Amino acid sequence: MARKTTFSIRLMKKKGKKIVMLTAYDAPSAQILSECGVDIILVGDSVGNTLLGYESTVPVTLDDVIHHSAAVARAKPDSLIVGDMPFMSYKVSVEQALENCARMLQDGGAEAVKIEGAGREIEIVRAVVAAGIPVMGHIGLTPQSIFEVGGYRVQGRTAKQTKEMVKQAQALEEAGAFSIVIELVPSETAKVITESIGIPTIGIGAGPNCDGQVLVLHDMLGLFQDFKPKFVKRYANIREVIQNAVNEFSTDVREGKFPDSDYSFEMTEEETGRLYGRTKPV
Repeated sequence: MARKTTFSIRLMKKKGKKIVMLTAYDAPSAQILSECGVDIILVGDSVGNTLLGYESTVPVTLDDVIHHSAAVARAKPDSLIVGDMPFMSYKVSVEQALENCARMLQDGGAEAVKIEGAGREIEIVRAVVAAGIPVMGHIGLTPQSIFEVGGYRVQGRTAKQTKEMVKQAQALEEAGAFSIVIELVPSETAKVITESIGIPTIGIGAGPNCDGQVLVLHDMLGLFQDFKPKFVKRYANIREVIQNAVNEFSTDVREGKFPDSDYSFEMTEEETGRLYGRTKPV
């Protein structure tokens, strides 16, 4: 696969090619996704739910995402690496956003950042893009604002809300975003938004009409099972595979079946003799 860039991602919409995006938080996962031809790797603040044990993404820090982004970058994937800017890492001021987004690229090895929201965030997106840092927008349900919106609820169900989201998407495009994630909205709403802008839309719980799709890797592999959103299709049950392997290992250890001679190192007869002081004098 040719190395993906923000330019090639934008070009995919013009060519009518669907964009594939998945999350990754470590080097082995990034290598696998790259080998499978995934277009974009998102180092998401979903690391808080999937790996760090948080109930939401709100406690995730900038250092958390940078740490995992750097691991992904060390795998040198051909996929475009996007670092998710976590809660309150960019909203305080334009200066804060510029400093922290720069860290995501310099310390985290990301090639673009994702910023949630399209209110006063538009000014921030414009400034970050002007500084030479590519930005992926995010509208619809914005998980960092779940306390404000009252939980994980579908957005954009009315004509008024749809028109507002179209304006948000157009404002993000005008500010220089190279793509936009649309989360948890009806398929019809996502279709209207996608057709109203020239940059790609990537849906998650937004139906089939977006220019691409993203899922959390741990969700689609069945590794994370605390909850299963309606929009997640499980393509494997890796959790069950791991459980079976661990149970088999535990049984073998307790019954003295592991390790056997196939998984042990043996001494030669001469080495054994020396160990027990039975070597013959020269």
